[in-house]
Amino acid sequence: MDGPSFAPGEYHYRRQVQFAETDLAGIVHFSWYFRYMEEAEHALWRAAGLSVAGGGLHWPRVSAHCDYKQPLRFEEEIDVAVRAAFGRRRMQYGFAVTRGETAICTAAMTSVCARIDESGALQPIDIPADVIDRLRAVLGG
Repeated sequence: MDGPSFAPGEYHYRRQVQFAETDLAGIVHFSWYFRYMEEAEHALWRAAGLSVAGGGLHWPRVSAHCDYKQPLRFEEEIDVAVRAAFGRRRMQYGFAVTRGETAICTAAMTSVCARIDESGALQPIDIPADVIDRLRAVLGG
């Protein structure tokens, strides 16, 4: 099976590791990497003038994966690079977290565009073209 065809370009989100994100060994707990990626995703959407919580659209995750390479520690500066691939109803993000020139992790998350129907159930729908266009513009493609 072929991998996603990512849009050209990427978005960068920078932040500093906070003390509360670390464990007793002073290393960032594995779950925080997904939070960093979600923060970067939301920053990308804001840069596009959008919100992941707007327009009656919902974006449930259907897949998440992370390959850890190096640990992070308190007060280290990180960069989260975001790329995106767009399908008819789903969006896949590719992430690369770095500390300077050091690769920390690579990851992918997939979300499906959905609305809540009359019964309260999530129903997948096509991603609105303007959402894709605005995100692509920020990504540089």
